[in-house]
Amino acid sequence: MADFVDNVLLHIKAGDGGNGCASVHREKFKPLGGPDGGNGGRGGDVILEVDPNTSTLLEYHHRPHRKAGNGKQGAGSNRDGATGEDLVLVVPNGTVVKDAKTGEVLVDLVGVGTRYVAAQGGFGGLGNAALANTKRKAPGFALLGEPGDEGDIVLELKTVADVALVGFPNAGKSSLIAALSAARPKIANYPFTTLIPNLGVVTAGEVIYTVADVPGLIPGASEGKGLGHEFLRHVERCSTIVHVLDCATMEPGRDPLTDFEVIEAELAAYGSLQDRPRMVVLNKVDVPDGRELADIVKPTLEERGLRVFEVSAAAHEGLRPFSYAMAEMVEQARAERPVEEPTRLVLRPKQLGETGFSIRRVNDGMFQITGEKPERWIRQTDFSNDEAVGYLADRLERLGVEDALIKAGATAGAEVVIGSMENGYIFDWQPSMGARVAGPRGTDNRI
Repeated sequence: MADFVDNVLLHIKAGDGGNGCASVHREKFKPLGGPDGGNGGRGGDVILEVDPNTSTLLEYHHRPHRKAGNGKQGAGSNRDGATGEDLVLVVPNGTVVKDAKTGEVLVDLVGVGTRYVAAQGGFGGLGNAALANTKRKAPGFALLGEPGDEGDIVLELKTVADVALVGFPNAGKSSLIAALSAARPKIANYPFTTLIPNLGVVTAGEVIYTVADVPGLIPGASEGKGLGHEFLRHVERCSTIVHVLDCATMEPGRDPLTDFEVIEAELAAYGSLQDRPRMVVLNKVDVPDGRELADIVKPTLEERGLRVFEVSAAAHEGLRPFSYAMAEMVEQARAERPVEEPTRLVLRPKQLGETGFSIRRVNDGMFQITGEKPERWIRQTDFSNDEAVGYLADRLERLGVEDALIKAGATAGAEVVIGSMENGYIFDWQPSMGARVAGPRGTDNRI
């Protein structure tokens, strides 16, 4: 069973808002107590939060459906419903959140404690106490709670490390991490032993930094061959790239210089990694032929301006100067890193036109109304209550929907849909028939 997952599809549902309450105060000797229905509680949000103690998305791989708590319904005596419980989902540092349908990056979660509301809970419906006014003194209805946001998002983990070890399978990357740190990755003498990125914490003098082993890089990795297509993104967060070259490989057509060129080509094809400082480590010099080969290729690599170290992870040879050199590069990268500023949340309201809604003629006899207010009011209306339907008609008229329909050419009996064509509410439109006359609670003389 996998113990590391770095890409999951998550189905999230925020809590629905609670319905408002339609209630009239009843007390002995007070027959006209008035409306006292409370408002419904707001639904809980689905929140993603960076947790330093989380390193994988495995939990969401096994349980991909997550839902926040619903708001409670309002009650009489002006008692508002309780707010639904927020669902906080902890994710590793470096998690990218994408829209599952469009692939758009919604947020890049970096920094312990960073929070992002992935799905917002629905608002609670107003009770009849909040709906009362001089014309409607004792409403016999309340508004329904709104449904919470629902959708699919993709969580993609990009390991946050200072140094990335890249190289062919079996070059000794996992052995280096095991020798430099307390990490104990799987090590074996066959290709693709490492199936997940390994992280190790290295201490060199006063500098503490993290090293990541990026598995599965072979020719064509950036195009999906091997495992590199899945794990190349883990290099993006690293400030320093270290090429681990195998000086003891017996495979035909391979040598340290060729391996270096192949990996560099894959990093260039992946993109956005050209500006990272490089370092080269010639591994397995404890093998006689390996040391001779390292002595041959080292001058060629140094001519390209690269710092080259000859080490043996198995014999722990040359590791100390190599670790201090990495610490020096990490320290320099940290010093050059710009000072992080708090992320500013920019609110950009949707362009809904001057009236807040739009009308489109679908065909000769149908009109479609779209807009935040009309669609929201439709969701809040209890269509089993005539007074609630009349209240909706009054709101739409005040918004200017009736005048706009007449200008668009609609006539009595025309078919009108509010919302999308697939899930909208369809009704036969009738022009306003005058003001409402007070009647029994829950009724409307116009309907």
